[in-house]
Amino acid sequence: MDLSEFCRRLPKVELHVHLLGAIRLNTLAEMAGRQGAGYSADEVAELARRDAEPKGVLHILRALEQRIMRGPEDLHRIAYEYLEDAASQGVRHAEIFWNPTGATRDTGIPYAAGADAILAAFDDAKHDHGISALLIPSIDREATPEEAAEMVGWMAAHRRDRIIGLGIDYRENDGPPEAFWKAYRAAKRAGFRLTAHAGEFGCHWRNIETAIDLLEVERIDHGYTVLDNPALVQRCVERGIVFTVVPTNSYYLRTLPPDRWALDHPIRRMPGAGLLIHPNTDDPPLHRIDPERCWRMMVEDFGFDLDDLRRFMLNGILGAFIPEDDKRGLAATFAAEYDRLRAELDTAT
Repeated sequence: MDLSEFCRRLPKVELHVHLLGAIRLNTLAEMAGRQGAGYSADEVAELARRDAEPKGVLHILRALEQRIMRGPEDLHRIAYEYLEDAASQGVRHAEIFWNPTGATRDTGIPYAAGADAILAAFDDAKHDHGISALLIPSIDREATPEEAAEMVGWMAAHRRDRIIGLGIDYRENDGPPEAFWKAYRAAKRAGFRLTAHAGEFGCHWRNIETAIDLLEVERIDHGYTVLDNPALVQRCVERGIVFTVVPTNSYYLRTLPPDRWALDHPIRRMPGAGLLIHPNTDDPPLHRIDPERCWRMMVEDFGFDLDDLRRFMLNGILGAFIPEDDKRGLAATFAAEYDRLRAELDTAT
C-alpha cells in the first residue's frame, strides 16, 4: 500500500464529469476514423493533444457533436466505458453532465433517444460493475437562453428518476448565468436539482453570487473566484455549499507559472476559508487524469493530508443529489472503509 494505491481504493463519488469529455482516447480515435467522420489519424492525435500549457477541451466536445458522433449508441458506449473505468478506481457513484442541445442540433440525436441510451448504459454499468449514476442535462451557454428553456422543456416532458438535475457549462466568459434564469426557474418548478459552472475561467465572483441568488443552485462547479469576495465566501460556508473543484482545470494550468501553479491555485486556499470542496476529474481522458491521480494530486501538488482527503470524500456525499437517507448510509460505509485503508497504509509505512 502506497499513496497511489490508497487513492485508487479510496471510496469516492464523482460529481463533476462531462459525458463527452469522458470518452476514452482510443474510442475517440475509432469514432473519428469511421468512414465519413473526416479525421485522419494525425488529425485525431492533434485534436486530443495536451500541451505544457493546455488549451481547453471544448473544441473536442464540439467536434464530437458536430462531426464524430452518429447516434444514441455512441452515447451509450461513452457512458458505459467511463463508468467501467471509474468503478475500477474506487468510484461508487457518479453524476454526469450531458449537453443535449448540441446532440440534438448537430448530431441529430433527439433528447429522449439520447437520454434513454445513457440511462441504459447506467443500468449496464450498475449490473456489471456495481457503480450507480445520475444524469444532469446541462445548458450550452454558447447557445441562446431560448434554447436552454427548450431543453428544460424536453427534460420535463421526458421525466426519468435518474435524470436528476440541471447544470450549465461551456464557455462562461460570454454566457453569464443571469441570461439563463428562465430555464433554471422552470427546472426548479419541475422539481429538478440545480448546479452550475461558475468562476471557472477566472471570471468575476459575481457569476457565483448570481448562480446562488438568481439561479438558486445547490452546489457550484469550479467556483474558484469566490475567494475574491470574503463576504460571499462566508455566505457559502454558512449555507454549506459544496464546490466541485478540478485539480487539472485548464485555465490555471495556462495562466499560472509552472513553478507557482500549485502554490497559487485557488484550490489550495479554499478549505482554509471554510469552503467545502470535493475534487473531480471533469474530462478524465482528455485531461490525462483518472480518479486515483485526481485525489493523489490533492496531496502531492496542493499539500493536503490524508485527514483532508477524508473530509473531501465526505463532502462529495454531502453534495450528491441522492436521498438524505442514502447519504447517511453511504457516509458511514465510506468512513469505515477509509479507516481500514488508513490503518493499512499506516502499517505499510
